[in-house]
Amino acid sequence: MSYPPAVQLLLAALAVLVALGCLATTRELGRRVLLVSLGAAIPVFAAGMASLPAHVVTLASFAGVESATGLAQVLMSTVSTVLLVLVVISYRRRLRGRCPRCGHTHPGTGDGPLAHPRAGIASKRTRLAVYVLMCGLLPWAGVKTIWTLGGDALGVSAQGWREAGGSGAGEVLAAVGIDVTVLAAMAGVFLLLGLMYPWGQVFPRWTPILAGRRVPRLLPLLPAWLAAVGLSVYGVFLLIYAPLTAAGVLPSPVITPPFTTSAGIIWMIAFGGLAFGGLGLGLVAAAKSYAKRTRPVCAAYLSEHGAAE
Repeated sequence: MSYPPAVQLLLAALAVLVALGCLATTRELGRRVLLVSLGAAIPVFAAGMASLPAHVVTLASFAGVESATGLAQVLMSTVSTVLLVLVVISYRRRLRGRCPRCGHTHPGTGDGPLAHPRAGIASKRTRLAVYVLMCGLLPWAGVKTIWTLGGDALGVSAQGWREAGGSGAGEVLAAVGIDVTVLAAMAGVFLLLGLMYPWGQVFPRWTPILAGRRVPRLLPLLPAWLAAVGLSVYGVFLLIYAPLTAAGVLPSPVITPPFTTSAGIIWMIAFGGLAFGGLGLGLVAAAKSYAKRTRPVCAAYLSEHGAAE
């Protein structure tokens, strides 16, 4: 997505102001007004990283980079969002008189060793919500399966789907009936399950060398949060766009191969919205549970409140 020059200048100015705000958090300035200002800037940068999953899928399929500057902008927005969230969390904790590192109240500076809780499973409520959201993949996966098996769906033939596989690995996979986006979705489901079950906190027996070791906390959390934001925003956008287009409020999409009708494109957009939005929101719920269950505490806190459970 390209922005008008005025919007680019506005975003650059906002980035400078946010950088100054982050520096101000080290001083006794601003306090809650500064915290609210930094927090309000997070959605702006998060919107700029909405297309990150699409770029990842494109790169994974060796289809090339459509726009190097566009990819750089998405990566910069992603890094900015992550760093800004960490600054806001740390500053919010300090305003409440808590340790900016672990979030608890304890003596000392909070720069000592950390203690990690035992591996555990997500709550039943979280697991139910995630499984329901994962059902959004079914219509989209069903259409892909029909094409894989050689059938026609939404005005698209299996042959047309294979010919539209793209370039590089994506074209090779499509030739044998495999869609690269399906593989990406499978990776997302694998990540979801790891966030909810103990094997996402301690490497299981089927992982050589690493079996029994603790999984670094950010190893699943970072890709989960990054993918969750982009997929959720993109999915919700598609779910809004599809009915508005079907109702004639927005112009019909241009018919491009392998699709032969605008109705087929609109249905696939809706199915994509359910799939991407469901997967993204599922990652949000699972990652939130994982972050809470795996949050370490400072040794100083344990000395006051006993050993971690």
